[in-house]
Amino acid sequence: MRKSIIKHSLLSVGILGIGLLLTACGTKSSTQTSNKLAAKQQIGLSTTAEITSLDLSKIYDKTSFIQIDETFEGLYRYDANGNVEPALATKTEISKDGKTYTINIRHNAKWSNGDPVTASDFVYSWQRAVNPKTASQYTYLFDNVKNAPAIVNGKLSPSKLGVKAVGKYQLKVQLSRPTTYFKMVMARETLYPLDKKVVEKYGKKYGTSAKYTVYNGPFKNVGWTGTNDSWKLIKNNQYWDKKAVKLSQINYTVAKSPSTAYNLFQSGKLDLISLVGEQAKQLGNNKDAVKRPLAATEYLQYNQRNGVFKNRNLRLAFSLALNRNQLINKVMQNGSIASKGFVPLDFAKNPKTGKDFADEAFVPGTVDYDATKAKQYYKKALSQLGKKNLTVKLLSADDDQTKDVIEFIQSELQQTLPGLKVESNSIPFASMLARASSGNFEVNFTGWSADFADPISFLSQFTSNNPENNGKWNNQKFDQAIKNSNNKDANNPTKRWQDLINAEKILASDQGITPIYQPNGIDLVNPKLKGVVYDRINGHYDYRTAYLTK
Repeated sequence: MRKSIIKHSLLSVGILGIGLLLTACGTKSSTQTSNKLAAKQQIGLSTTAEITSLDLSKIYDKTSFIQIDETFEGLYRYDANGNVEPALATKTEISKDGKTYTINIRHNAKWSNGDPVTASDFVYSWQRAVNPKTASQYTYLFDNVKNAPAIVNGKLSPSKLGVKAVGKYQLKVQLSRPTTYFKMVMARETLYPLDKKVVEKYGKKYGTSAKYTVYNGPFKNVGWTGTNDSWKLIKNNQYWDKKAVKLSQINYTVAKSPSTAYNLFQSGKLDLISLVGEQAKQLGNNKDAVKRPLAATEYLQYNQRNGVFKNRNLRLAFSLALNRNQLINKVMQNGSIASKGFVPLDFAKNPKTGKDFADEAFVPGTVDYDATKAKQYYKKALSQLGKKNLTVKLLSADDDQTKDVIEFIQSELQQTLPGLKVESNSIPFASMLARASSGNFEVNFTGWSADFADPISFLSQFTSNNPENNGKWNNQKFDQAIKNSNNKDANNPTKRWQDLINAEKILASDQGITPIYQPNGIDLVNPKLKGVVYDRINGHYDYRTAYLTK
């Protein structure tokens, strides 16, 4: 989702002392701190990266998406299995041809400034998102809304988008084609409403800090200045279902180092952390450890605008040189899974046979570790490129967890491929995203978690004209397969499934990207923290109904 770039915790073995790891029960002082916060219904959480924006039309990273999840609300929300349930929608009628949605919304929803949430707020938000001037990276979510592609490409006015308000509390959406998963799309953050009055009041400042934002969700952000690494979410007393919200405050801090996060957990200042490396090994069976499956993939994307990575043999050499099982078993040790393709395992099932998508779409010889074949592909690539050796730069975020993965990738590639030098370029998360989006990279380590529970959520971003296709990989057969799934086969589940299988196989065979692993994880959770909803599809945590037992 998004760039839903995911940053999960990795830590090389031996960084933390065993004595530190085995004291998960905490100290007397940490227990006292926890009890005081429980009485106030305050919890502490951390992220591995800073917020980039609170403007839901412009965000692209997981940290910001999670903040939007807690402070805004759309027509639908996701449950723990990625299924949708009504949020602001009270009734939805779908026409027989599947192309018209008539949605009634709640009359008692308000913004944190007291303004009513109306159907017009959704119309404004959707039109703003597809407006090229907004430069949203998630316009593809609107692809099946009438006129959206033409608007995104600057050929039509945003006012022509197939959405309109029918009175104050009814929304009518016109699709260009039937879309069986459209309710899932409407639960995505980019389709949440916006208070037009506030957005236009602050202009370019909107969403750049907490004070230049207004909220309609269970919490509101306080204290984020746009650059700081700590902030608070406090209960939004204007929220329509505030009786369901038990927490009074969530204290957020950025902890790029797993050891920092662990120390904060030990001291009672954090109530949930992700375990990594030696942490996962030592504490994975702790009574307070919780396994977190996730529909996501971490991968290498190659800049194929020009340069050496237009060469398929080089891309295949990189993929086959990586021992993914060693990475997940020796470095990560947290339940992550070696990738079989871009779409992760246990994400989607064949509607006819029940077979897992990742198994059915797997292409042997594309992600299997094979040093001999990797050398052969590399030798061919060098010959075709007219080079005797090669130096490439690998762009990534600069948090400690990512650095451990990069060190592993760097070592594997250089040891397996003779004459190859990989220069690591680790920079702040937001800067990395900006550089990747602008195409200013050679190879980029990044990740993607699902927007909703359908393979199209992964695959569509690599069509030729998708703004998320940062490396500009281009394959006409792939584009056609995605087009078929969205058009002529949209209402035929079996044919649509095969279209998506074909697309995944094309992407894998050409190594348009190199999938590395599916970042399933393990959390260490304060046993007093209850009512948290974890969505295994996109990896987001919902604290709307969370609370601390006393």
